[in-house]
Amino acid sequence: MAAKWRELADKLAERIRSGEYAPGERLPHIRELVEAGEGSKATVHAAYKALEAEGLVTASRGHGTVVRPQTPLKRLGTDRYDKAKWRDGDEVAFIADRVASGRTYRRDEQTQTVSRVEAPAAVAEAHGLPIGAAVYARARLVKEGEQPTHTLTSYYRPEHVEGTRLVDPTPGPAGRGGGFRVLYDAGYEIDHMREELFARVPTPEEARLLQLPAGEPVVELHRTVYTADGTVVEFAVGVHAASRFAWQYDFEVPDSTREKAVN
Repeated sequence: MAAKWRELADKLAERIRSGEYAPGERLPHIRELVEAGEGSKATVHAAYKALEAEGLVTASRGHGTVVRPQTPLKRLGTDRYDKAKWRDGDEVAFIADRVASGRTYRRDEQTQTVSRVEAPAAVAEAHGLPIGAAVYARARLVKEGEQPTHTLTSYYRPEHVEGTRLVDPTPGPAGRGGGFRVLYDAGYEIDHMREELFARVPTPEEARLLQLPAGEPVVELHRTVYTADGTVVEFAVGVHAASRFAWQYDFEVPDSTREKAVN
């Protein structure tokens, strides 16, 4: 026979999956379930912790225990960088994800701090600089409503961005078209990029900042952006709550044998 807390957790999980408790809805306070005869305070607390570990709810001070959205955002691959979105329009990358997911957004759901820092090893390597060289770090926290989805810190050479909107910490993208449009207007049109993904355990600070439930991993993204002549104009590190994104890539399949035949 299952423990009382497990039985209660399973009952609540079924109510969540059936939609009786909707995404974003707060579950009853522990005392309410105790008074309703669902178990002791320890039993209800253990059931809530189990639901949190299973990714069904999030618990935070001041907000209580809230049902998590079960449909993750589409995190587009190559399509999110389509030049028609940012060069000719105003659909920056995080907004492109929201549009593709049919979700609403506000531009101020992206906030940032900008600082001139010494380049860490990975940043220095990407930009071809000595470790400790001066770079600008533009650190963003992106939310969907009140829930953080990811952080993204872009590192730039000072000569590429000084005097531009990329060193302005005003909330939201760096003007119409965002950062890629700023680089384009400065004479650095992006041509190609490389993305690397790593899954790992979050640091305590990342878990706090992203409001992660216990046990949830993060996906770390490294993005290196190049101009046509191979100049690196951005190296970015993103930390994404794993359950809040579905990563989607749509691309042409290369045929290296055909390319060799042409050459």
